[in-house]
Amino acid sequence: MEKAASFLSSLLGDGGEVPPEPAATVRSILIYPIKSCRDISVPQAPITSTGFRWDRNWVVVNSKGRAYTQRVEPKLALVEVEMPPEAFAEEWQPTPGSYMVVRAPGMDPLKIPLSGERATVDDVSVWEWSGAAYDEGAEAAEWFSSYFGSPSRLVRFKEVSEVRPTNPDYAQGYKIMFTDCFPFLMASQGSLDALNEILKEPVPMNRFRPNILVDGCHPYSEDLWKTIKINKLTFQGVKLCNRCKVPTINQENGILGTEPTETLQTFRSDEVLRPSHKNKRQVYFGQNLVCKESLSARGKGKIIKVGDPVYVLQEFPSSDQAPA
Repeated sequence: MEKAASFLSSLLGDGGEVPPEPAATVRSILIYPIKSCRDISVPQAPITSTGFRWDRNWVVVNSKGRAYTQRVEPKLALVEVEMPPEAFAEEWQPTPGSYMVVRAPGMDPLKIPLSGERATVDDVSVWEWSGAAYDEGAEAAEWFSSYFGSPSRLVRFKEVSEVRPTNPDYAQGYKIMFTDCFPFLMASQGSLDALNEILKEPVPMNRFRPNILVDGCHPYSEDLWKTIKINKLTFQGVKLCNRCKVPTINQENGILGTEPTETLQTFRSDEVLRPSHKNKRQVYFGQNLVCKESLSARGKGKIIKVGDPVYVLQEFPSSDQAPA
């Protein structure tokens, strides 16, 4: 028995009491190389200083450098992205023959080199942040301009000179690329199943665009996970994910509806979860996370895989769920 406990303690690493058994299992890992476009489901993903490698490294911008999202361009939901399978190996580096391939209805495939020199463009903005980015060139600009019917460019985050921090009110010292707010978003299959039981028409998980999908836990139990371990990596729950209108966009055709937000407002809104909060209509699904090890210098072993157990080391008190 002592040997088993010692093995589990070694597996989890230092810090915190060893839980008796995993609370859930990693069911899917989802990467979104281009912001607001379709995901790539991968068997494993390395963790960098800004989240999963390749996640939201690129964004499409308009003629003023402002980022497109599905909120204003639902057709982004139809854009598929393909990366080399080996790109998600821990030590892989792109070669001159490595490409990201982009596809969309009515368009020829677009190949974006993953290495090589790029020009820099200034005044790229995503929400409150603005800075310089790499321009992916005229061919990509023509492709996206044709697809959207208005001047557009594809740009890549310029990590060598730019820093985009997370909100220090929730997570100090962490940084992101073109994701909305935080490096990781976790949701559970149990939560989706419970929601679909009361929806007239079930919705798939792609409406909620998580990075880490877990299974085997009770519905919405991930709301309370303050500190968790996955493959020796420590993740901190920092904020329940308040949802915009993207979950109401059908990811198969880009058509906007009213569900599941309309139903979520009946039991997942501030009015229900936090009656003292001012924004009564805001709804929540999933929890934003940061990874402690992303703050340290590059090292091996910063990777999680489908099938990894999820150990909960600390929970928020039920009366004080992860902050909104």
